[in-house]
Amino acid sequence: MKLVKNAAGRMVPLKVNGQPQIPFKGIGKFKPGGGTASVKINSCADFPDDGNKVVETLKVALKKAGLRDGMTISTHHHLRNGDILTNYLFDTIKSMGVKNIRWYPSASFPCHEHLLRYLKDGTIHHIEGSMNGPLGKFTSEGKMKGTGILRSHGGRYQAVQDGEVKIDIAVIAAPTADPFGNATGDRGPSACGLLGFALADSEYANKVIVVTDNLVPFPCYPWQIQGNNVDYVVKIDSLGDPSKIVSGTTEVTKSPDRLLIAEYVAEFLEEAGIMRDGFSFQAGAGGTNLAFAVYLKERMKAKGIKARFIRGGSTKYLVEMLEEGLTDFILDGQTFDLEGVRSMRENANHVNTSPFTSYNYHGKGNFASIVDAVVLGATEVDLNFNANVVTHSDGYLLHGIGGWQNCLFSKCTILAIPSFRDRIPVIVDEVNTLVGPGQLIDVIITERGIAINPRRKDLLHKLKNSTLPVKSIKELYKEVIDICGKPAKPKTDKKKIVAVIKWVDGTLLDSVYKVK
Repeated sequence: MKLVKNAAGRMVPLKVNGQPQIPFKGIGKFKPGGGTASVKINSCADFPDDGNKVVETLKVALKKAGLRDGMTISTHHHLRNGDILTNYLFDTIKSMGVKNIRWYPSASFPCHEHLLRYLKDGTIHHIEGSMNGPLGKFTSEGKMKGTGILRSHGGRYQAVQDGEVKIDIAVIAAPTADPFGNATGDRGPSACGLLGFALADSEYANKVIVVTDNLVPFPCYPWQIQGNNVDYVVKIDSLGDPSKIVSGTTEVTKSPDRLLIAEYVAEFLEEAGIMRDGFSFQAGAGGTNLAFAVYLKERMKAKGIKARFIRGGSTKYLVEMLEEGLTDFILDGQTFDLEGVRSMRENANHVNTSPFTSYNYHGKGNFASIVDAVVLGATEVDLNFNANVVTHSDGYLLHGIGGWQNCLFSKCTILAIPSFRDRIPVIVDEVNTLVGPGQLIDVIITERGIAINPRRKDLLHKLKNSTLPVKSIKELYKEVIDICGKPAKPKTDKKKIVAVIKWVDGTLLDSVYKVK
């Protein structure tokens, strides 16, 4: 495997799984040419006149779709850790004797540990998507037959759109669908909210199979997936475990350190002048981010400030802000709890979005750059503000990228992180895996202080006389190392690349090596 040094100084291969690759050239330095990938033209004459596309079983649908060795099969992750369908899908593929599948999930979860047997026996050749939990450990130990490829949510859409990944068969889990293939995720026994991560699959895959446990008469409305893009519909008993698809309660952290970080974030947004009438922000569903939303809400109420929109992952805390009139809209990328699902059904201004609208790189703009502030996490941050979200300090690949990379393009990117976890520094001299270039990361907020990227002279000026503990990144690093000591680098085999990190434009940003 020939390696070259990219513009970030990282060694990356020129070929991955036999496909030529373009090394990272720098932020905004690579502009892909060519056109958008096309799909085969179908004729309505090939489909039932009565619109009924229901077939008996998933195996029948896969046979009709022409399943064979070496194909690319895509799935989406809206069922989260309650997903039963993906495991059932590969049980079925195994029973058909098909091998060397490229699995193209929008994300994986610990429930997919079931698929290790199929990675071992060659049913699945490799994964191009997040490799979380047991799948990440398996990959890091060099056991996967092919090389894993990690992309952001927007990068996944981009890879399909420009033809880098051609999906042969998309299998879409739909909590409610009709016989024509119209589908939604905001209702039914397996309701998960929206189905935006399956949008590219439905539009670009050669064959599309919608699987549901709640088949309703035509029309299923509102439809998030259009039946005009669907080939077959399959009814099964259950898509997933509702208790693990979304949580009934998503809880604010109780950790004093994490609460302090959240309070610092809210105060920073106010002092920096970002919290103002008509502003926008995005925060996830982690305990610190939930606490930040609570603190920010109180500051907004005290100042009589209303946001124009909030970007989700929606939670009950964002829903409360919408229903209390503190924001005009929630633009939802995925739904994290039952209140989010309810709100999507009931509130017209709770809008389901997709990676195309939110994060897509091959488009005439996207929502990410419009957001005034985004609050994210990280496993590591270094002295150059570079960040890592996919590997841990031991080198193991245990997280996906999600929308994290795409969110870095907001007007102010904040990493709200503890300075160390289990006495292992989070602020390090150099990240083990580069996932986010430091020039896009504006502020690092820890329980020990706030570091502002020197590139953001405007923010440094606004907080010049702040009571917040503003420090340099070097000062924070020294404090952490004085407490924890300098951590040993993970022991990896530099001759064995197990996965690669794609940047949002499709270029190669970094390599992940086998853990010894």
